[in-house]
Amino acid sequence: MTQETAIKVFQQKQVRSNWNADEEKWYFSVVDVVGILSSSKDPQAYWRKLKQRLKQEGNETVTNCHGLKLLSADGKMRLSDVADTEQLFRLIQSVPSPNAEPFKQWLAKVARERIDEIEDPEKGINRMMETYIRKGYSKEWINQRLKTIEFRKELTDEWEERGMKKGKEYAILTDEITRAWSGFSTKEYKALKDLKKESLRDNMNNLELVLNMLAEVTTTEISKEKKPQTFNKNKTVAKQGGTIAGNTRKEIESKTGKSVLSSKNINQLKT
Repeated sequence: MTQETAIKVFQQKQVRSNWNADEEKWYFSVVDVVGILSSSKDPQAYWRKLKQRLKQEGNETVTNCHGLKLLSADGKMRLSDVADTEQLFRLIQSVPSPNAEPFKQWLAKVARERIDEIEDPEKGINRMMETYIRKGYSKEWINQRLKTIEFRKELTDEWEERGMKKGKEYAILTDEITRAWSGFSTKEYKALKDLKKESLRDNMNNLELVLNMLAEVTTTEISKEKKPQTFNKNKTVAKQGGTIAGNTRKEIESKTGKSVLSSKNINQLKT
């Protein structure tokens, strides 16, 4: 089951979501949706009571709801009830709310957008550009960032081909690349920029993005040639790819007399 975790926003309120690529449908956090519809101060408690009542009534929507691990407020992945679009439409009828109709319209739009993006990937790229523009990024930076996404996908496709596992193994390999080119682990690099859950790449300047991209592209090419079959061999390749970009970084620094790595995050870079 291939999944992509995302945070959707309805009227400035977050809805944790998972896209299931195999089924081609979104799954949404029921607690988040119930919290929006009910305006309850304790959505978990509201959902427990509602769930119990619906079960007693023999409601099939509740019976068919299943759990997925979603990012919780404490930063940990915790099992949470989720429902697909069709299930949520039925569930919404059980929560008296002035938000019901606009939420149904929003839900239908979110579901349709993703299907449209699968049929025409250019729509997804355009939506991403619009998001970055709204956040205040320059068009030059956005173009660079979109390239990094393309090359990152090629790298993860290569790792998948080599039998690497998504999640922990991808994170360790990424860390090897980052450390080799920047001298910092991913965690240390984020600390340098005073980041917590934010994306590191979304807080890099143009030169940092270019060097990170060089490291990942080089790792992909070395992997295609060497075809590493074990996790440790993939780690070696990741380090080799990152080191080549790291040597480039050192050469730039020797010519400019200043560090390529910036402690500035995007909020500081925009000022």
